[in-house]
Amino acid sequence: MANKPIILLFHIEPGKAKQIESICRPLKINVTKVKITSYSQQLGYLAGIKGFNRLSTTYQGADFPSEMLVFSGMDSDTVDVFLAKYKEASIPPIGLKAILTEHNIFWTAEALYTELLKEHLSFQKPNTP
Repeated sequence: MANKPIILLFHIEPGKAKQIESICRPLKINVTKVKITSYSQQLGYLAGIKGFNRLSTTYQGADFPSEMLVFSGMDSDTVDVFLAKYKEASIPPIGLKAILTEHNIFWTAEALYTELLKEHLSFQKPNTP
């Protein structure tokens, strides 16, 4: 799954997207702002991975209520460097982040968002004895 490094942006405010792009440029990471109508596409297609074709479906739902980032074609060191630069730039955090894997590459953006949101909310709950 070695592809060019890319970060997919979902529901990211334009000013924040520009800040992310400025961090990515020197790191040679491409940035794609995913349109709402493409939320029903597989992540492999959205990341431009060979063998993934556009599905004949158009997302009809509302925009995601939260921001989401998906890293593709990046090793953990590159992700760590990006996250460090992101923090240095004092950009407000994005709660939902994922790395494209062989397990989620066939998922739609919508399915990944739903799963990440569930995980994120489970971490927010206080531990009850």
